[in-house]
Amino acid sequence: MKNDFRTLLHQYFSLGENQKVYQRGSFILKSGEMASKIYLIHSGAVRVTLGDEHVITIRLGYKGSIIASVPSFFNNQPSLYDIEVIRKCSFSILEKREFEQLIQNNMEMKDLYITVLEDLIRQQSEREIDLLISTPQERYQRVFERSPQLFQEVPHKYIAQYLRMSPETLSRIMKS
Repeated sequence: MKNDFRTLLHQYFSLGENQKVYQRGSFILKSGEMASKIYLIHSGAVRVTLGDEHVITIRLGYKGSIIASVPSFFNNQPSLYDIEVIRKCSFSILEKREFEQLIQNNMEMKDLYITVLEDLIRQQSEREIDLLISTPQERYQRVFERSPQLFQEVPHKYIAQYLRMSPETLSRIMKS
């Protein structure tokens, strides 16, 4: 069902003309700003981070991912997160009001949207478990089994940050 929702969103995004390319190192959202857009990644990669002095990577997105600062987008509050482009990205962009109209006016989309929200809750639970697992090898294995494409699309130094390990540790684990 999640893929059906994404397929419908991809179709809707493709109807719009709001597409943009961001260069590596640029930010599509900074903490403190209001998130009023959803981004569909056509190519490239982004990371969602928290913190200024000690930056924590909490999510990674790549081709086919839909990305937003979810709490800010839905609660109309300033974002706690930065969304940084880590590989040159091509996006389609959907404004919040367009997204809300799409969900309100299309029952099939609304039903699929609920399924996606359920999946997001499951993903969040999986992420919490990942963080509680003590060994780097187990964290790597769980994420690799869920998202093998991640390791093809995202630079390994960011995956290491996401997995809470050094790049050297990730490299050793991947070679073993």
